[in-house]
Amino acid sequence: MIVVLAMMGAIWALGWGLGAPKRQRWIMIAVLLAAVIIAQLVLPEGNPLREATGGDARLWLLLIGFAILIMGYRTILRRLRARISQDRSEQAAVPSKAEPFSATEINRYARHMILREVGGLGQKRLKDAKVLVIGAGGLGSPSLMYLAASGVGTIGIIDDDVVDGSNLQRQIIHRDAHIGMPKVHSAEVALKELNPFIDVWPFNRRLTEEISEQLFADFDLILDGTDNFATRYLVNRTAVRAGKPLVAAAISQWEGQISVFDPSRGTPCYECIFPEAPAEGLAPTCAEAGVIGPLPGVIGSLMAVEAVKVITGAGEGLLGRMMIYDALYADSRIMKLKPRESCPVCGDVNEKLGK
Repeated sequence: MIVVLAMMGAIWALGWGLGAPKRQRWIMIAVLLAAVIIAQLVLPEGNPLREATGGDARLWLLLIGFAILIMGYRTILRRLRARISQDRSEQAAVPSKAEPFSATEINRYARHMILREVGGLGQKRLKDAKVLVIGAGGLGSPSLMYLAASGVGTIGIIDDDVVDGSNLQRQIIHRDAHIGMPKVHSAEVALKELNPFIDVWPFNRRLTEEISEQLFADFDLILDGTDNFATRYLVNRTAVRAGKPLVAAAISQWEGQISVFDPSRGTPCYECIFPEAPAEGLAPTCAEAGVIGPLPGVIGSLMAVEAVKVITGAGEGLLGRMMIYDALYADSRIMKLKPRESCPVCGDVNEKLGK
C-alpha cells in the first residue's frame, strides 16, 4: 500500500514539475488506482504484487469513497462561499437608507444631479415620489416613459382598455406584440425594462367615483391623460378633495393644451376653466377627429416635465397658467387662469385662502 501511495506522490510531483494541469495529474492517479484495484481482483491471494499493493480491493474502494466525500464537501463549500460572495455584492449594489442611491443609479441620474435646480436632493424627492397616471394612451405613454426614466420611485397606472393596433400610431409605450394585452400591463413591462429601480402599480380597471378617493390617497401627484370629460371632471373633483396637485392635458388633431391645477396653492381647478362639458359633437375624440402621431408625445412629455418640477420644486410651473400648442402652425401661447368664486368644486378652498 505504501508503494502505491509513493507512486501517487511521485506522479503528482512529476506532473507539477512538468507543468501538467491538475486535471491531467488526477487522471494519471485514477488510472493507477484502477490498475491496482484490477490487480487486487484478478490476482490470487498471496501473490507478491497483490500483497505489495494492499492485499484487498475493498481497502482501496473505501479510501476512494472517503476521498470522493472530501472532494464533494470541498466543492459544496466553495460554491456556498461563492454564493455568499455574490449575495454580498448584490447587497452592496442595493442602496441603504443612509445611501439612497446605488452606484448604478447615480450613473443613471447623473445628468439630473448636475442640474442646479435638481441636484441630489431633487433626485431623492423623485425617488420618494408616488405619481398616479390616469390613462395609458396617447398622453399617458410619453408621460409614463419619462417619469420612469427620470427616476420617479413609484408610478401608478389606471386604465381599463386593451392595446389595439390603431393605438400604435401614437401610443409609443405599447408594442405590436402586446396587441390585446391590457394597457396597464403592457405599460408595466415597458417601464420595468426601461428602469428596474422603480415600482409600477398597474390598476386594470376604470376610474370610478367609488374607488377614486381611496386610490388618490396613495399618491402625491396626479396626471390626467384621459380623453373624455366625465373622467376629467371626476379626476378634478377627487384631486381637489384630496389636496393633490393635478397635471392635466388634452389633445385633438394638431392642438394640445396643458395646465397644473392645485387650488390648495391658490390656483383654479379644472372645473373653474371648463364649468360645463361641451355639447355632444363639439369636442370629438381622437378616434372621431384624428390626431397627428407626435402631438401626444409633445404634450405628454410636457406633462412629465411639469410633474418633475412639482416634485423637485424646480423653476416655475404651469400653476395658474395654461399652455396651448398648435403643432400645425408651430405656435404656442400661454393664458393666465383665475379661480372662479362660484366654482362648486374649489370655491371653498380658494375662499379659505383669500383668493
